[in-house]
Amino acid sequence: MLDISVVRGSVVDQDVEYIVNAANTMMRGGGGIDGVIHQLAGPKLLLELYRVAPNGCPTGEVVVTGAHQLKHKGIIHTPGPRWKGGDHGEADLLAASYRNSLAAVHVLGGASIGFCSISTGSYRFPVELAAPIALGAVRAWVSSVAETSIERVVFAMFSEAEYLVYLRVLGE
Repeated sequence: MLDISVVRGSVVDQDVEYIVNAANTMMRGGGGIDGVIHQLAGPKLLLELYRVAPNGCPTGEVVVTGAHQLKHKGIIHTPGPRWKGGDHGEADLLAASYRNSLAAVHVLGGASIGFCSISTGSYRFPVELAAPIALGAVRAWVSSVAETSIERVVFAMFSEAEYLVYLRVLGE
């Protein structure tokens, strides 16, 4: 049985094996949680990304790296979509970021994964729309696989506003 929880805090502080980085398509670090993860993981993360993603990564896809100086087993980097009003496939791309992150951890045999709220920061995806997409994508992915090693999914929300929205949607 999959345990899905919503907590208030940073994804880097969660006791999970793999964390998801809301990265940009260039895979070279940036602002928000991407910058925090790069800073805490250390300079070898960027060197690994140069090697494993020399041309970056398309929106909704994933790149897997080691966690370097972080306590986790690895980092799943996924560029979420920029909000352009909702008529440019943003919802499908956002769901793909969550599904592909889960699939990567599944292939790695991981038992736990921590998500932040992908695309709701500087990419301006409305959290009221993003939360049901995120939680729905996780539930749908789990229902679509016969068996997975993933036992726990943590949604770590840095802001109180995001936390309250995700908590409400989780309970629905």
